[in-house]
Amino acid sequence: MDLSSIRKLITRYCTGEESWVDSRTVYIGQKEPPPGTEAYIPQRFPDNRIVSSKYTFWNFIPKNLFEQFRRIANFYFLIIFLVQLIIDTPTSPTTSGLPLFFVITVTAIKQGYEDWIRHKADNAINQCPVHIIQHGKVVRKQSQKLRVGDIVQVKENETFPCDLILLSTSREDGTCFVTTASLDGESSHKTYYAVQDTKAFNTAEEVDTLHATIECEQPQPDLYKFVGRINIYLDRDEPIVRPLGSENLLLRGATLKNTEYIHAVAIYTGMETKMALNYQSKSQKRSAVEKSMNAYLIVYLCILISKALINTVLKYAWQANPNRDEPWYNQKTETERQRHVLIRAFTDFLAFMVLFNYIIPVSMYVTVEMQKFLGSYFILWDDDMFDEELGEGPLVNTSDLNEELGQVEYVFTDKTGTLTENNMELRECCVDGHVYVPHAICNGQILPGATGMDMIDSSPGVDGKEREELFFRALCLCHTVQVKEEETVDGIKRGIHQGKSTSFYISSSPDEVALVEGMKRLGFTYLRLKDSHMEILNREDEMERFELLEVLNFDSVRRRMSVIVRSSSGDYYLFCKGADSSVFPRVVSGKVEQVRARVEHNAVEGLRTLCVAYKKLTHEEYEETCHLLNRAKLALQDRDKKLAEAYDVIEKDFILLGATAVEDRLQDKAADTIESLHKAGMKVWVLTGDKMETAAATCYASKLFHRNTQILELTTKRTEEQSLHDVLFDLSRTVLRQHGSMTRDTFSGLSGDYQDYGLIIDGATLSAVLKPTQEVTSNGGNYKEIFLEICRNCSAVLCCRMAPLQKAQIVKMIKASKERPITLAIGDGANDVSMILEAHVGIGIMGKEGRQAARNSDYAITKFKHLKKMLLVHGHYYYIRIAELVQYFFYKNVCFIFPQFLYQFFCGFSQQPLYDTAYLTLYNISFTSLPILLYSLMEQHINMDILKRDPTLYRDIAKNSLLRWPTFIYWTFLGVFDAVVFFFGAFFLFDNTTFTSNGQLMATNTQMMFGNWTFGTLVFTVLVFTVTLKLALDTHYWTWINHFVIWGSLLFYVIFSLLWGGIIWPFLNYQRMYYVFMQMLSSGPAWLSIILLIIVSLLPDVVKKVLCRALWPTTTERIQNADKLYKGHLSEFTPLSSLHAPPVRKHDRHGNENQNRTHRRSDSSPPKKLMCTYWGGRPDYCTFSSFLRIGENPRFSGPAYAYSTPGPETSV
Repeated sequence: MDLSSIRKLITRYCTGEESWVDSRTVYIGQKEPPPGTEAYIPQRFPDNRIVSSKYTFWNFIPKNLFEQFRRIANFYFLIIFLVQLIIDTPTSPTTSGLPLFFVITVTAIKQGYEDWIRHKADNAINQCPVHIIQHGKVVRKQSQKLRVGDIVQVKENETFPCDLILLSTSREDGTCFVTTASLDGESSHKTYYAVQDTKAFNTAEEVDTLHATIECEQPQPDLYKFVGRINIYLDRDEPIVRPLGSENLLLRGATLKNTEYIHAVAIYTGMETKMALNYQSKSQKRSAVEKSMNAYLIVYLCILISKALINTVLKYAWQANPNRDEPWYNQKTETERQRHVLIRAFTDFLAFMVLFNYIIPVSMYVTVEMQKFLGSYFILWDDDMFDEELGEGPLVNTSDLNEELGQVEYVFTDKTGTLTENNMELRECCVDGHVYVPHAICNGQILPGATGMDMIDSSPGVDGKEREELFFRALCLCHTVQVKEEETVDGIKRGIHQGKSTSFYISSSPDEVALVEGMKRLGFTYLRLKDSHMEILNREDEMERFELLEVLNFDSVRRRMSVIVRSSSGDYYLFCKGADSSVFPRVVSGKVEQVRARVEHNAVEGLRTLCVAYKKLTHEEYEETCHLLNRAKLALQDRDKKLAEAYDVIEKDFILLGATAVEDRLQDKAADTIESLHKAGMKVWVLTGDKMETAAATCYASKLFHRNTQILELTTKRTEEQSLHDVLFDLSRTVLRQHGSMTRDTFSGLSGDYQDYGLIIDGATLSAVLKPTQEVTSNGGNYKEIFLEICRNCSAVLCCRMAPLQKAQIVKMIKASKERPITLAIGDGANDVSMILEAHVGIGIMGKEGRQAARNSDYAITKFKHLKKMLLVHGHYYYIRIAELVQYFFYKNVCFIFPQFLYQFFCGFSQQPLYDTAYLTLYNISFTSLPILLYSLMEQHINMDILKRDPTLYRDIAKNSLLRWPTFIYWTFLGVFDAVVFFFGAFFLFDNTTFTSNGQLMATNTQMMFGNWTFGTLVFTVLVFTVTLKLALDTHYWTWINHFVIWGSLLFYVIFSLLWGGIIWPFLNYQRMYYVFMQMLSSGPAWLSIILLIIVSLLPDVVKKVLCRALWPTTTERIQNADKLYKGHLSEFTPLSSLHAPPVRKHDRHGNENQNRTHRRSDSSPPKKLMCTYWGGRPDYCTFSSFLRIGENPRFSGPAYAYSTPGPETSV
């Protein structure tokens, strides 16, 4: 037996039958089929319980512990704790066990509480009552007891308990209306259809008589795809077979509307429903900060091992002299003397590892988790990002990537619904070259009496009139729009016109609604779909009825949709509408050139264009078409492929009628947001499925491209004229001619000395570029590398005609490039999900294309403009906060442990701890934890308004600048310096000692009892105060909470030390700290020494900051200084350009200095600022000399020094 057979058997018997069978058979009503029809093979299916919880009562402790100890830091501390239990170590196991227990317990409580909430939610759903038909009666059961094959009755406004196939409804036509807002966010009513042969079974008794089976695919998560067929057994031998598709499938979580009741059969239950499959966890994304933390952790682990190794070697070197083998009071036992030297050395090595293990900050991980979780609420609470129209604010689906918002280098955005409003309005129709626009316009004036939409050129003839009306009928019939009467949606009454109840249109596509409403203005009104007949009202107010025979639904591959209808006269028509690229190749007659010219003109104007065509069918052609479609619809395997082949055969030989142009307005402040992202150093790419001209017009309107941007095209049209190889090398030479080997990443986005390039590429060319099998070019690179090099030197890129998978490929390609940039993808539709999941940070927009993108994203916002604040403010704050948190944690642990390392040189490497057990345990848990947590939540180093006004400040934190190795090394050396000051400063205080009358050793210069615990307590006191005050010096944004926590932490340390050493605790066997702290504080010189050592420890960092701010200030530091100078009102009136670092003077090709960008101090007339103020409600313009003088550096302190000042006066 081969391995594959064994694997199949294991899969079959371990995971159930359904997981390896391609399809399942469902017996409706749990009834066996009539004898002789087919073999009855009952299959096992899961019950209808929904389980979103992670743990049960029995497995919580082992499963949670297993997951927590998979983290390296937790596992490391567990090993240290076990070592302390097994061997004789210098510190108590409590010192490692208690912090580890605290971290594990806090995390377990948090995860247990979250899981308890999930259990409650699951129980509420699982115990919800449902109505099931059994033996001709309606029986009430709990939802969790529902089984596959049960017939369910659902009433209006009830939610479907599982995935159901619709059998019958209370409506005569067998339709029902459903809202799927909880699944995809679309609040519009969607129409679903009962099986034609079962829609007459309206009562429970009738439904119970139904004998049928359903064959369908196994569960899969695609909400919009379903393949199956139903076999209905009547009196005859052969069953009636009907196809089942997504239009027959009612999904769990959707709600029944405008329908009294329905009967449906359960086919997917419990965790096999599409909703449950869609809520599976996504792949874990890790931020750049987390990767830096892990790298630093490895460095500190190496330092720890080095310390332990050095001390072990030096201990045996020290003890090589027999006189110094062991102190007289600590003679070795005979057992120890007989042990092998390597075993003793290894034991000592482990003991030193335990002694120094606190250099690895275990509490940092729990602090970072708390900071991310609590910090995410600042996005949720941001009123500026709340949308009044939707009544919703931003969502945070994961808080693990907060700081990544401050590191974005590439932004990939969708166009429709993201940059634009996805609010369509019909602007123009072109019928056989005759153009119609809203109102008739002549010489820029609206003609009197022009109502609705009128022609702007000559009237068509008689034939033209017929074609015109056929065009209007085509748009009234070729759609999936639903007609609704007045209803209340989100508290707003729709369908009210001048106080009268009227109908309104709803569709999943805003384009279709715009077209149908446009036709209504032209005199052709779509009324309703009734009894499979579409009713329209023509210009003469006569009702026309067309029988709807077939709908060839729209899909993103074909980019068109068609309907087949029969008129009242018996004529068959196939109407088609779609993108010009998918319709023009299938047209055989019509005024193609005139329509094509108009389509191209409208695309350049940024309008969305659709072409409309038709053909008449004979009865024989219709019969052949039906046969072709039915054969494809009944297929269980590759149904989509077979349908696509059938559509390709049917949709051809069209007669072109005309085209439409729909406007999709740009979102509010979209252009401002893109401009700000550019200034912040981010590159913005637009990835869209629209045609090139439409997308390019939107890019110009949104300021992605500027008028001086040189557009480079890498499109199919150009590659048809030249080979792809030649086009790529031409573009490469163009962008590198001026830049040389440098890329635009080197330059500031504000500089005007370099040509701006914008690249446009289409999907077909991208596929050719990304083909894996490519020959290597003569210069050693392939097409992909050349393409990346071109993109790096372009300020903006537009990718049009993109398939959803291609969007993800683009993002993946940029992620994998040699710079490894941080990417962000933003979109609003299901076609953007793959791109959102692929990017480092995915942002979904809660738009009109549903909530698929928002549901699969890391963050969700309501409008594109909110991206500006999310990145430039929240992202900036998150990054600087967590960067300080990480560096500070390592710094304070170096300060904590390095004195312990130095102490071993003075105690014969005997592994004697410097600090008391309580101090070792509580240092990271209590004494120093809260101040840094609060800092990482509330710090604002620059005013929020300034960050929004000056996007270039984002560049200061780009490329993980605050967590680079030089910064890490500086913090580490600062910790070592402070530790040396603590240790030797305290050591020299005990330099001169003498014995007192009662035999105690007294330090003569401080009048303190000399002892190792007094010495260690002094060092620890200086340590706690220094690291806390260091954080206070780094804090720019002070509130009463900061004061309370920082000074409260110091006060808590003092009170704890007094209580710990001032009371005889009954649960302690010995109390080595008794009266030590109080005796130390009773010495006046000790107080002075503590203050002096704190000042000396903090001095280098303070001096370094003062010098850097005075001599080499960054833009951030300039703004901080100015903000303090003007008491926080800088953002109200100061021109921020004057605070930027001065540009480096450049030389032109002839060696002349380029001086037109900076203003000289020697100018006779100092430049002025022009400020507009409002006094008494009217504007007043006044000129004033510059008020800003930062430092004494002559380069920056001249009057009104301003960056890039073109003239003596600057308007503010």
